[in-house]
Order: sequence, then C-alpha cells, then structure tokens
Amino acid sequence: MKTKKEATLVHAFIPIIVLVASLFIAITKFEADPHIPIIVAIVVAAGIAIFSLGYKWNEIEKGSIETIQMAMQAILILMIIGTVIGVWILSGTVPTMIYYGLKILSPGIFLVATAIICAIVSLATGSSWTTAGTVGIALMGVGQGLGIPMEIVAGAIVSGAYFGDKMSPLSDTTNLAPAMAGATLFEHIQHMLYTTLPSFIIALILYGIIGIKYAGQVLDTANIDIILNGISSNFNISPLLLLPPVIVIILVVLKIPALPGLIAGTTIGGIFAAIFQGSNIGDIINAAHYGFEIESGVEMVDELLNRGGLDSMMWTVSLILLAMTFGGIMEKTGMLQAIGNTILKFANNTGSLITATILTSIAVNFLAADQYLSIVIPGRMYKDVYDERGIHPKVLSRTLEDAGTLTSALIPWNTCGAFMHSALLVSPFAFAPFAFLNIINPIIAIIYGYTGFSITKIDNNKKNGSKQIKPI
Repeated sequence: MKTKKEATLVHAFIPIIVLVASLFIAITKFEADPHIPIIVAIVVAAGIAIFSLGYKWNEIEKGSIETIQMAMQAILILMIIGTVIGVWILSGTVPTMIYYGLKILSPGIFLVATAIICAIVSLATGSSWTTAGTVGIALMGVGQGLGIPMEIVAGAIVSGAYFGDKMSPLSDTTNLAPAMAGATLFEHIQHMLYTTLPSFIIALILYGIIGIKYAGQVLDTANIDIILNGISSNFNISPLLLLPPVIVIILVVLKIPALPGLIAGTTIGGIFAAIFQGSNIGDIINAAHYGFEIESGVEMVDELLNRGGLDSMMWTVSLILLAMTFGGIMEKTGMLQAIGNTILKFANNTGSLITATILTSIAVNFLAADQYLSIVIPGRMYKDVYDERGIHPKVLSRTLEDAGTLTSALIPWNTCGAFMHSALLVSPFAFAPFAFLNIINPIIAIIYGYTGFSITKIDNNKKNGSKQIKPI
C-alpha cells in the first residue's frame, strides 16, 4: 500500500497558482466564464494528490462528494429562488415593488433606505441570497430609475443583505460558525454586535454622503415616467401584490425551513399571477422554469424584468459544484492545512492571530470558492490555538463570520459572488468598492484584535467546575 505524504506549501501552491493563472487568462483575455479554469485546477490538484501525495482516486472523489454535500442545501435554495424570481415578476409582485419604490424614494435617501430594507428582510429570513434575489432585484430597478449607478446600488443591497444574514439566528452560516468554534449561537450573535453594528453604521453614513451627491441633482423624471408607464401598462399594480414577500418573511420568522417557505412563495406568486395578471398554468410553469419574458416596448423595463427561472440558476449551480470539488480536494489532501500551519507561525499575539484567521478565511473564499469552507476550514485550523491562548470561542466564531461570510460575496467565482452576479446582474468586482459593510467589518475586527477591545479571555483557573470569562 502506498504511504501518503504530508502536503507541503509547494504541493498546495501549485494548484492555487494554476487556478489563479487560468482564471486570469480566461476572464481577462478571452472573457470566458470561470468554470473551465476551475476544472483545470481540479485536474492539477487531483494529479498532485495521486502522484505526489499517494492518495487513491476513490479517496479524492469521496472527499469532493462530502464537500459538495455541504453545499446541497444552498444549491436547492438557489434553484427555488430562481422560480420565485420568475413567478414573482409574472405575478406583478416585483413590478409593484419597483413601481411604488419609484413613487416614494428619492436619490438622497435611497441608498440608506436600500441598505436598511435589505438588512431587515435578511434578518427576518436569515438569507442574503433570498433578500438579494427578491427585494434586491426590485431595488435595483428603483435605483436605475433614479439614475444611481448600478454598482453603487448593488453594493448597498449586498451590505444590507449580509448584515441581516450575519446577525440572524436563522442563517446557516450564523449557526455554522459557533459550531466550528465551540461557542453557542446566541453568545456568538451578541458578540458579533461589537464589530458588525459599528461597521453597518459607518456604511450607512457613507451611503448617506453618496446620496447627498444625487439629491442635489435634478431627477430624470422622464426616465422614471417611462419606467412607470411601461410597468403600469403591462401589469395590474396593487398593494396586495406586496403580500407574497411578506408571507415568506412571516413563514421564516415562524421557523418554517427555508425550502418549504420559498416553495410557498412560488406557489403564492403563481396564485397571484392568475388572480391579478390573468396568467394561466402554462404561463406560471414557464416563468418558474425558464424565467419571465416580456416585450413591453420599453427597453429599460425589458432589461429589468426579463429574468428569473430555474434555468437562470444553472450557471451558478454548475459553478458551485466545480468550486466545491476543488475545495474538497484541497481540504481532503491537507493542502489547505499546509497553508494554514505556515500562517500560524507568524501569529504570535492576539492581533496577529485574528489577522491570520481573517486572511485565511478570505484566502479560502478566494481559492476554495465557498463561504462554508471559509468558515469550516479556518474554524478547524485555529480552534485549538484560540483555546491554548485562553481566547473565548465566541471570538473565533465572530472572526470567522467577519471575514468568511462577508467577503464571500465580493469574489466572482465564489458561490455567493456568483449568486449576487446572477441576481443583481452586476459583477462583484464592480460592486465590491461600494459594499462598505463587507469591507469595513474585517478591518474593525483586526483593529479590535490589536487593541484588545471586546476580545474575551478565558481564565484557565477553574472555579466551581467552570471556566471564568474575562472581557479584556
């Protein structure tokens, strides 16, 4: 039997270099999608695992499948969200949101309102994907009508959606992070307030400053009127059409699982499509499967509403599967662990340890292309180190989310970045500079690490059989 070798930095960096080089050449030179470059990196990583490290193919395959299983719920949710988008547009729900948004919002408050609205919806649903794929699409339409650049609007949507996702007890990552670190759910959420709330407040201030610029300009009322007329002439608009998203939010708040809740949202949307828009069963099935299509005679309306459907998510689903396969090989063979062990050599104090955790989560998001791995892998790598240094597990769980959850949406080939691109039709590279929460939060976490603020220590002297917690 062939003896397995321990992966070294050289082993780990070869597939990473191949991945980065392949992505760069394919995307910049040929304007290709990231799928084939990831396949190339998968082949290289598997080759190194077999011929250099002594792994058998069935071991690599098993590791990849186990990793893919971690993302299956997200994949199913993604597929159902595609049907929700198509049917909600057909029913008039999304057009109604856009219509009333254009009537009420002004450029001066729009970006702040967008971030807050998305934060509330995501907090209630526990899903940044659901928020961006429903309310986010409507807000993109409003922003377009108000003349605000789409990348700025998308940044505000992502900031708000990820604030709610990060802080919601219904979120999968919010439950995953404390599980990996050894903390409890609610102490994890409470501890995240120290970094996430100030980050969000700063983000809102920045959106308010940007909004002032647009508030001083004359509204393109002609453009808005064209969109309003295009929507009202093709859809029956009614406040009742706002009920489907409200019902979905209520279902999730009542702790109905995400998949049944979203399927209920699609079903309710189909019923409303029949009642308010006179759609038949064939129309509803087509919208759910292939997305909504319309030729309204208004190009802006067509660009805004021709989207959704199960098929529209298959590009992203295939990307997720490939990304998880690559990440699974890298984790199973210990190549990611080799990188982490090297980083730990430089983490000689609390600040550098937290910085190392954040950089590792960002690196896993970039290389393994999935936010689950960016929480699981660093969580496994650093848990014992935090324990040895007397740092409370909730500090680790918070740090995993400060970096892993929030930066995942900023990388185009990451599962989250790919979804945001599919839903908002703006590249993560374009909206990343305006996703202020996602950028500021990791920085604040690093500052806290070096200053000691909110870094809770565990007193190793046991009293009454339990460890004593000391906030620094």
